Amino acid sequence: MFIFDFWQLIYNQIPKMDKLIRFNNDDLASLLKIRTNESKFGEQVKLLPSSANIYDSLSTLDVKYVIFGIKEDVGVFANYGKPGTSMAWEATIKVLLNVQNNAHTHPSKVLLLGYLDFSKVMEKLASYDQTLKKDINKARKDVAKIDKHVAFLVHEVVRAGKIPIIIGGGHNNAYGNIKGTSLALKKMVNAINFDAHTDFRTEEGRHSGNGFSYAYAEGFLKNYFIFGLHENYTSDSIFKQLSRLKNIRFNTYESLCVRHETNFENAMKKASEFISDRPFGLEIDCDAIENIPSSAMTPSGFSVQRAREFVHHFGKLENVKYLHICEAAPTPETETKVGKLITYLITDFIRANQSKISD
Repeated sequence: MFIFDFWQLIYNQIPKMDKLIRFNNDDLASLLKIRTNESKFGEQVKLLPSSANIYDSLSTLDVKYVIFGIKEDVGVFANYGKPGTSMAWEATIKVLLNVQNNAHTHPSKVLLLGYLDFSKVMEKLASYDQTLKKDINKARKDVAKIDKHVAFLVHEVVRAGKIPIIIGGGHNNAYGNIKGTSLALKKMVNAINFDAHTDFRTEEGRHSGNGFSYAYAEGFLKNYFIFGLHENYTSDSIFKQLSRLKNIRFNTYESLCVRHETNFENAMKKASEFISDRPFGLEIDCDAIENIPSSAMTPSGFSVQRAREFVHHFGKLENVKYLHICEAAPTPETETKVGKLITYLITDFIRANQSKISD
């Protein structure tokens, strides 16, 4: 319990919501495309007034899901990756608001909160040189600062009894998601990660490749399952490390889709048994989905259909506490494609979770 008591001591020292840009009615009006005889998702979502206290308001609102974005590339840069993940939020919100409001999409259960704005850090990032270790170290310190804001916002949403749906940024934000959820619930949580990579690399300063290892080392993460790991891009030392840790399990993309050692449904069931006995986070890395613009786009990965099935399967489980969709890096040419993909995953999650409540 020490770690949770310590959090209470430092709680008031954390900058509170100074990075949160709340979505408002003007934003909504600028993006909505109204059509006669149709009702759009964005016409039914809830918004918070700019002055409202987030925890107090969420505690009383009849919503279940709180959607917000994270606009940053810093964690990816600090991991020597390709930037662009800061653009996923805007690509998504343009599409999400304009899907249909009907019995299958449940927008009345959604609060659209806004996004965490790290534009000042991003301005600094533009002057960094990825080939210089000193600039990588600066970026990693910036990621540690971003962590605090992500963890705090997730903490407030989960503490209010709602499910955060977190869009954008690098996979470094898994750390803040896990930490915020763990501290809100005052217990360790589990995580399932649909990913080509472990993101369990050395604690060498924060970046997109070690969010889970930091969360594990600091006592926020208990059981961790990596689903669809790519054998070509996982080092021998990582495989040996994973084999030594009883709280971490994985399967590989090749075992599922090339060698067919087990089928997709059985693999999901096995993963569920490992993580669903306590509160868990659902992490979706777009690097795992074939030909989706991302920080490490792959020509060989899971189909969009498989990704949607995965989100449905884990979204309907009793103990799921958040959904995080990350690492998508849209360009102007691929913005709509990425926005549609993430919107499908969001609405699949809500449908599955609402079916659990109805049951």
